[in-house]
Amino acid sequence: MKTIILSLFLMFGMIFSASAEDALSVPPQEVWSFVQEHPDELLFVDIRDPIEIMFVGFTDAVDINIPFKVANRTQFNESKGSFAMQSNPEFVNEIEKALEAKGLDKDSLIVTMCRSGSERGKPSADYLLSQGFSNVKYIDHGFQGSTVKEGKMKGFRVVNGWQNAGLPWSSMINANKISKP
Repeated sequence: MKTIILSLFLMFGMIFSASAEDALSVPPQEVWSFVQEHPDELLFVDIRDPIEIMFVGFTDAVDINIPFKVANRTQFNESKGSFAMQSNPEFVNEIEKALEAKGLDKDSLIVTMCRSGSERGKPSADYLLSQGFSNVKYIDHGFQGSTVKEGKMKGFRVVNGWQNAGLPWSSMINANKISKP
C-alpha cells in the first residue's frame, strides 16, 4: 500500500509539475520514504552552504550538497547581523552533473532542502523549473524547521522540518557528499 501511495505521489507530482509555475513543498517524511524505496529515481540535494551544514547537521539521505547561495564573508549586513548570501553561479551546472552521475535527466524528480524551506528551498526549486527542469520539489520547512513564535522556546527551531520529524541526521558530515569550491 505504501508503495502505491508513493507511486501516486510521484506520478501526481510529475503531472502537476509539468504545468505548475511554482515548485511544490513536500513533507520530509514523504521524501524519506521515497528515498528509502526508490533511491535511484530522484536527486535529493542539500542546498545549504557547507559551513551552515557544519554547525547545524546533515543527513546522509541526500545524494549531494550543492549550495544555491553561499555566504560572502566580505559583505556584512549590519541590520540583519549576518553575511550577505550570493547565488552560486555553478548551481545549474552542478545539478546537471549530479543528475548525469545518477543516470537521470532534467525530467527526473529533484528535491531540494535548505534550513527552513522558504528562503532558499522554494526559490532554488523555482529557479530550477525556470531553467528547464520539469519536476522539482522542496522539503517543507527544510532541514531544521521553523522558529517557535512564542513561549519558552521562542526563536528556536524545534518544530517541523527534517530534524524535528525524527528522520536520520547527524552532526557529522559525509565529506563525499559536500560541494567542493
